[in-house]
Amino acid sequence: MSASESLQRAEELLERLRAKVDGLEHLAGEGGDVDAAVDELAEVAEIAKELEAEVQRARQSAGTGV
Repeated sequence: MSASESLQRAEELLERLRAKVDGLEHLAGEGGDVDAAVDELAEVAEIAKELEAEVQRARQSAGTGV
């Protein structure tokens, strides 16, 4: 995967992350369900890990010129 493809994937993940954070803020504003908030947080953590991996791939690809 090229650096630009990894960066594009990272941008998509960032949008997903923003949507999840917005959902969490909405839950917090409503005094929402704690279980739902915990589930959302778990998804935020997973997306953040995926995002970090894509950024690392982009750095490696950029460094190797692939």
